[in-house]
Amino acid sequence: MQLLLLSNGHGEDLSGARLGQALQQQGASVRAVPLVGDGAPYRQAEIPIAGRTQSFSTGGLGYASLAGRLKEILQGQVLYLLKRSWRLLQEAHHADGIVVVGDVIPVILAWLSRKPVITYLVAYSSHYEGRLRLPWPCGPCLASQRFAAVFSRDALSASDLSEQLRRPVEFLGNPFMDGLVAGVASERSGRVLLLPGSRLPEARQNLERMLALLEELPAGLRKQDFQAALVRELPAAAVEALAASRGWSLSSSTSRSLWLKRKGLVLQCCWGQFTTLLPAAQVVVSMAGTASEQAVGLGKPVLQLAGHGPQFTVGFAEAQRRLLGPAVHCAEGDVDDPNTLIASADLLEQLLQLPEATLQQLRQEGDQRLGQAGGTKRMARAILERLQQP
Repeated sequence: MQLLLLSNGHGEDLSGARLGQALQQQGASVRAVPLVGDGAPYRQAEIPIAGRTQSFSTGGLGYASLAGRLKEILQGQVLYLLKRSWRLLQEAHHADGIVVVGDVIPVILAWLSRKPVITYLVAYSSHYEGRLRLPWPCGPCLASQRFAAVFSRDALSASDLSEQLRRPVEFLGNPFMDGLVAGVASERSGRVLLLPGSRLPEARQNLERMLALLEELPAGLRKQDFQAALVRELPAAAVEALAASRGWSLSSSTSRSLWLKRKGLVLQCCWGQFTTLLPAAQVVVSMAGTASEQAVGLGKPVLQLAGHGPQFTVGFAEAQRRLLGPAVHCAEGDVDDPNTLIASADLLEQLLQLPEATLQQLRQEGDQRLGQAGGTKRMARAILERLQQP
């Protein structure tokens, strides 16, 4: 069976790549069509990509602001999306089915292909407002017979959409949760993990804000084990220069890590180690999207630091709290107000002292919102079963 994977974002590409690998393991031939970005997760998973891809500075998130939308237009992202859409329709002629990982745009394109479609509706959740309001014409497309199955990103959305679409919508888990659970420590490790995000230049700005947070910590917290999971696009030299501008100095370094120190604080900056760092963390300080969801799925308390975007703005942070629930915390106040950073430092201290009973509740909440391990294989099996039905 020949399948096309259609996705439209970094987190969607990550889920699509994991799903593609599971489909390949079960005998399907898979080809990816990422609509936004260069599709790096597919390349890392050795899944063929149709056509040439390109990344943009907005990360495909221009909807977060007018400035982001204008930048997309100036950079040619709208034209690029049209080209990628045309490529999909060409590739669809040779496919037995299309697997959508995303939202309304890939849903519409898949419907236009006239091929059987399976949709993992990862971008929408009923947790935002209690009842999911699908943008037109997403609802009619998903309700049509052309869509062989619809999977949601959480249990609440599955129940809500089953009623709205008058068809079964299933929650089988989230692919990006697989590969993390095996490393969960049995005891609280006392580690604080910083997640500044994956898109530049925003990730650099976010890291600087996190350094400022650490600098506000009281003496009693400065001996904690602080780590930062960084993307390869933010190299060690840039991190060292950024830290030096704030009075941090280099303690030591290896090919995958460097240690920074300042007035009793020690921060280990790491590259390529996220999947092992996250399960071992006690508290996560995050200005990221998918990575925050993975943290919540593992039952980790998350401290947000809102920024200026284009992704992690005040509005994005507030929406993320509604999506992910009681595990996510954010201090009140304006982004640039020094008192907001001080309040965030106080909040971090509180999160480090959460009792075990509260942590257990967060783990249960994470299962409800993100699902347990194994979602990738469950979804792959269901996809092949539905597409093989007459």
